Amino acid sequence: MWQTDITHWLLGDGTDVEILNTIDDHSRLFLASRAFATVKARNVVDVFHKTAELHGLPASLLTDNGAVFTGFYRGGKVLLESELERLGVTFKNSRPYHPQTCGKIERLHQTLKRYLARQQPAKTLPELQAQLDAFAHYYNTTRPHRALDGRTPLQAYSTRIKARPGDQANKATHFRVRQDKVDTNGTVTVRHMSKLHHIGIGRAHKGRPIKLLIADRDIRITDPQTSELIRELTLNPNRDYQPLTQA
Repeated sequence: MWQTDITHWLLGDGTDVEILNTIDDHSRLFLASRAFATVKARNVVDVFHKTAELHGLPASLLTDNGAVFTGFYRGGKVLLESELERLGVTFKNSRPYHPQTCGKIERLHQTLKRYLARQQPAKTLPELQAQLDAFAHYYNTTRPHRALDGRTPLQAYSTRIKARPGDQANKATHFRVRQDKVDTNGTVTVRHMSKLHHIGIGRAHKGRPIKLLIADRDIRITDPQTSELIRELTLNPNRDYQPLTQA
């Protein structure tokens, strides 16, 4: 599940602008942070799609009841609701006047603003966007998170198979976690539907311990110590060898 929300910030000249943030509910991975003069319904959908291009679609999305997120309380639908319905992503709303439901992203807003307050005030949206990008990289890869037992959000994100649209209704998905080592050819072997498949990882990794997180044909290969993501793929059952670059 992802959470998304809008917060306000002042540029150096006092102009009020809006920041659209998106976070992964489990790992707290800072998925997206985009600055706009005013966030419009189309901006919300565009940022959602760009984020999904990098991370895949989530099983669900949680927001508050802002007008760009939902038209439910006005007896209709907004663009985001229609698009999530089309994609099969479950849409969830917090109760009115109950910000605790979206508490993780509300806390992220606070942490982000403390960071921005220590920077040279941005004079333009592009300058502010550069600061947002720098913070997201630091937050995801460097800053230990107390709620994650000192791991970074990227480490926590890389150690779990992700739910996708429709997963909650699909009880037949088969999950496996396996420890292994990269062989001398730079590959690791997995069995799918009683057939062995060889996954290319690269000779530079030969002998390296790895962890495989397998959900049917979706496979994530990580370092068991650091949780670094080494490779992610959807296995092609028609090929014995899964090359590093798949067509």
